[in-house]
Amino acid sequence: MTKVCEFEIHYTRFLDSEGHIASPLPLFADDSNALKALYRWMVLTRSFDARAVALQRTGRLGTFASSLGQEAVSVGAAAAMNDDDVLVPSFREQGALIVRGVPYKQQFLYWGGDERGSVYENNCQDFPNSIPVGSHAPHAAGAAMAMKLRGEKRAVLCLFGDGATSKGDVYEAMNIAGIWKLPVVFVINNNQWAISISRDKQTAAETLAQKAIAVGIGGEQVDGNDVIAVRHVVGKALERARSGKGPHLVEALTYRLTDHTTADDASRYRDENTVAAHWKEDPVARLRTYLNENAGWGKNDEEHLLETAAAEIEEAAQAYLNEPPQPPQSMFDFLFATVPPELSRQRDEVIRRVAEGGDNG
Repeated sequence: MTKVCEFEIHYTRFLDSEGHIASPLPLFADDSNALKALYRWMVLTRSFDARAVALQRTGRLGTFASSLGQEAVSVGAAAAMNDDDVLVPSFREQGALIVRGVPYKQQFLYWGGDERGSVYENNCQDFPNSIPVGSHAPHAAGAAMAMKLRGEKRAVLCLFGDGATSKGDVYEAMNIAGIWKLPVVFVINNNQWAISISRDKQTAAETLAQKAIAVGIGGEQVDGNDVIAVRHVVGKALERARSGKGPHLVEALTYRLTDHTTADDASRYRDENTVAAHWKEDPVARLRTYLNENAGWGKNDEEHLLETAAAEIEEAAQAYLNEPPQPPQSMFDFLFATVPPELSRQRDEVIRRVAEGGDNG
């Protein structure tokens, strides 16, 4: 028997679960302001999530997907992007949207069912949230193909959960990206649960990163609760993609500390003691400890950040609540370039009823 080929999956971590240095830090981490920015984005993400859940529980927001415990994945990955790169997110990447400059009000609008929340004021090339699992991966490959055809030194960042790796859409996107050496980086937010299906019941593969081997691209793991490691690994992958060296797959190992969405009750299928144990890996607390011990981050800094974050989020929440709803006829406006006669008739009927005093909300 002859060995044809051999593969390895590498794992990167810089900070251990207690916030202490586990291996030499990358160069960008020498800049304490860069690390404080990462920390601020994670705190803002957690504050946004808490306010969104509160709004949903009081009937003022739709079903919402919290990223509690997973903030380092979306924040670290987005922080590695260049301004002209393209983000193709799933539905739990509010941290990435915050890093990319999407206003909190727009994110509240989106989760409130208002599609104006998908029309980004900044980075308009970025894609909106994708609720269907994995269906946005081919879109990411398509955007990367356009960049390659134009000869642009840009890259696409596509994020999805562990459950999406069981979908054909994701495999097909990675396969075509590998064949054509497209400038796209796929990041798996492996929070161990695809709604109520645990990671070990989704696939027999020892790692999700090794799924890259089947499509001929590079794959590796990163500690998804170490924002420094995520920022570094994804940054290197994006650099390779921009330079024409093709796609890459990064599996970020983390844990979902809350329900899948506000429509879920994770206590039905998860052991509470196991969940409690994962709080020891909290990415926010991990970086805070490092900043406390190495960057002069003190009690006053923490209190000021929490106060300003809460104020920013609350101001945006109130702006969202005060935003007049779109008129009912707007549901027809962006379906077709030319509205078909039957829909045009229905639109006119809606306008007539509103003018006669019907419901405008």
